[in-house]
Parts: sequence; C-alpha cells; structure tokens
Amino acid sequence: MDSGYFHCWRDWRGWELLVHYLIYNNTMNKTVLAIITVGLIVALGIVFSGESNSEFKQKVEVKDGVQYITINAKGGYFPKVSTAKAGIPTKLIVKTDDTFDCSAALVVRSVGFQNILPQTGETEIDLGIPKAGEPLEGVCGMGMYSFKVNFEI
Repeated sequence: MDSGYFHCWRDWRGWELLVHYLIYNNTMNKTVLAIITVGLIVALGIVFSGESNSEFKQKVEVKDGVQYITINAKGGYFPKVSTAKAGIPTKLIVKTDDTFDCSAALVVRSVGFQNILPQTGETEIDLGIPKAGEPLEGVCGMGMYSFKVNFEI
C-alpha cells in the first residue's frame, strides 16, 4: 500500500485520497464490501430475530377477581397499547426502574390521577370497573409520552 494516500488526515485532500483509494483498489473494495454485507446481515438478524424485550409485551392478568394491567415507565410507556377485559375490577400497575425522565410524571385524567412516580418501584392505580369501548389514556406531564388501554367484552 502506498503511504502517500494516508500522509495527511487533517485536510480534505487526505480524506479525498483515502476514499479514492478505497473505491479504485479492487482488493480493498471487495474486502470493505464483504465487511459491510456481513455487518448488515448480522444487524438485520438481530432486528428481525423475533426476540422482543419483555417490557414491550402486554401484561394483563386476573388474580382473585381483580384485573391487573402492567405498564413500564422509562423513556416512555411500554407497551404503548394494551387490551384488557371490561366489566371487572381493574388496577393499573406502573413500574419504574431508574426513571428520571418526564414519564415519571404520570397523568391519567379519566380516574383523576396526577402524580410523580417513584424513581424505582411500583405504583398501583385503581381504575374501578372499566366499560367496554371507553379506553384509558395516560400521558406524561409534558405530553411527550403516552399509553392507551382498550377495554373489550
């Protein structure tokens, strides 16, 4: 490799020569193309592997006749949309884990809840007995992040 191509990294001419060398050197071009291709395949494999973070999965469960809907609050609310049963006593559990952003300032207008959540912990909000077709919406204090729970029969 000719060291002349790499003599000056600080001026534009050095970068221009480097790019020129990479484009017109067939061996280097093939190597760079192979590395980029492998990198893209690995990245796509990770994205589409089907593995999903548990915080994004809907968590709705019924215990002793009470329905519990769990929402994680950190950098937004997850899951963003949940579906639950209408007509049974329901409680919303909002979990925080080192939450220092505005998602810690939760407002749920339909039940009159407006509070700062603990930085780490769980907050239980009694939703009463929700009616079908009347979604529950929560939003952060700044209006940047939100979540929705749809109630069905």
